[in-house]
Amino acid sequence: MTFEKILVTGAGGQIGSELVPFLSEIFGKDRVFPSDVRSNTTDPRFINLDVTDKTSVELAIDKYKIDSIFHLAAILSAKGEKNPELAYKVNVSGLYNILEASVKNKVKLVLTPSSIGIFGPDTPKENVPIETIARPVTMYGITKLMAEHLGNYYHARFGLNARGLRFPGLISYKSPPGGGTTDYSIEMIIEAVKGRNYKCFLKEDSKLPMMYMPDALDSLLKLAEAEDSRLKHRTDFNVTSFSVTPKELELELRKYYRSFEVTYQPDFRQRIADSWPGSLDASAAVQEWDFHPNYDLRSTTEDMISHLK
Repeated sequence: MTFEKILVTGAGGQIGSELVPFLSEIFGKDRVFPSDVRSNTTDPRFINLDVTDKTSVELAIDKYKIDSIFHLAAILSAKGEKNPELAYKVNVSGLYNILEASVKNKVKLVLTPSSIGIFGPDTPKENVPIETIARPVTMYGITKLMAEHLGNYYHARFGLNARGLRFPGLISYKSPPGGGTTDYSIEMIIEAVKGRNYKCFLKEDSKLPMMYMPDALDSLLKLAEAEDSRLKHRTDFNVTSFSVTPKELELELRKYYRSFEVTYQPDFRQRIADSWPGSLDASAAVQEWDFHPNYDLRSTTEDMISHLK
């Protein structure tokens, strides 16, 4: 599949801020258009775009002749619990506007990340397959589960090439945490490098699946470029690199910073973490579009430290 004009919504977020330069290096800056509700006057390609404004979305896709969209604009789990109305508007209405405008303008591809947030307390805890019980307990999870179904509907009803994958917690040194329940991992590493101790908002044994950002970016591109004939699934691929608890990350960091200490004071985010699984089955992504992560806990921690220094 060839991409001529690529729109990245939510370009100022954790993933978008790294996906834009990643795609620009591969396809060329003139073919990648970053957009966000927050203005960016330093990038001449930037489109100031509120995805909840249907007219603005349609005008932007038409004006810039967009043929593929990486739709990343979203309100994450912890922020979504503080403002569920905004989470619904951005995560559901925003996606609906993107899908409608894409059908109208014959867009080739709409790729939207989903999340482990779609799972709930009734979901199995380990090696969770794609098809399983999904009863999320957060507005974020509910909206992301709805997004998966919307993508499948628009593919079946209108033939739109909608695709998506369920990201685990994402770790990155380039952008600050974006309001997610797994943000402790980034915060803990940053504090260790700064020579400070850390107060963790999750319990020490809260095991969750994780992924380093380079693997996340690579997985987005691989899914976008995958042959359609190979895909048995569309919007709900599980992807993961490793699973870790806060205590295990603390011990890994102590290999580099012996005096580093973590105290554990769980807050409202613990309830969210308790509803999510500890590991995922990513075999469908492996079989259908050659998903292959390159970073484990050790190499992720090592690379984060080397760059944060």
